[in-house]
Amino acid sequence: MISSLLKGATFCALVVYGTLGFAALVDTVSIYSPCMQKNTRCVVITPSNAQQTHLPVLYLLHGLGGDHRTWLKVKPELPAMAEELQMIIVCPNGGVRSWYIDSPIDTAFRYETYMIQELVPYVDSHYRTIANRSGRAIAGLSMGGHGSLFLSIRHQEMFGAACSTSGSVDLLKKTFSWKYKEQILGDTVCCKQNWLNHSVTQMADRFVSAQIALHIDCGTEDDLYIPNKRLHEKWDALGVKHGYIERPGKHDGSYWNKSIDAILQFVDRFFDKK
Repeated sequence: MISSLLKGATFCALVVYGTLGFAALVDTVSIYSPCMQKNTRCVVITPSNAQQTHLPVLYLLHGLGGDHRTWLKVKPELPAMAEELQMIIVCPNGGVRSWYIDSPIDTAFRYETYMIQELVPYVDSHYRTIANRSGRAIAGLSMGGHGSLFLSIRHQEMFGAACSTSGSVDLLKKTFSWKYKEQILGDTVCCKQNWLNHSVTQMADRFVSAQIALHIDCGTEDDLYIPNKRLHEKWDALGVKHGYIERPGKHDGSYWNKSIDAILQFVDRFFDKK
């Protein structure tokens, strides 16, 4: 360790998880997105007392090629943990390759608008949430790690805490996903500014004045380890307070199954302070 709205929403499936005699409810919700003109699915995990009290919300984002079901596959115990920690966990479908941005070259990809203007208001209007930044956190893996930090700094009024595990924090890092990033950002010859404008590492100094509780981690055998370590070092140099963990691990579900435990503890501490 180192230092109007969405009238087309329907409930598609219900799953109940029991823990110590209590049950967390898992809804799979279908939401119509006006900005993208399509239905999107989202998993919403609510503790058993969610109808009696207002609870904080963690938005948990999946990675490249994943969907709203990813986190339940990575961490089947997630509903029991939501029950124990008394928080609502929302797992949206961020598209196969969106990086949770509004693409400057493809108007079909408006996932930043969807998350901020459609999904969060939907959750706040359909569940008993603490509907302000003190009761709202965001986290994600890989592409979702980028999304959590990107959305938190661009919408500081929405999220009080942001966490990333194995995050794709430097979009200019050459990986197998390069071609997918080009499809939403353009190539780096004609459109390099698009890449710079949407890369978390290029926004590092914006976190100096932001009042966001931050935590990042990455496995030391992960291709994204060096960009994450550099972000950590840059934040240290800038005086940005943040949690940072590096541990043995690759870019895979085995690593995320463990890393989510630390993220949930970090988020729970943030919520408890409010």
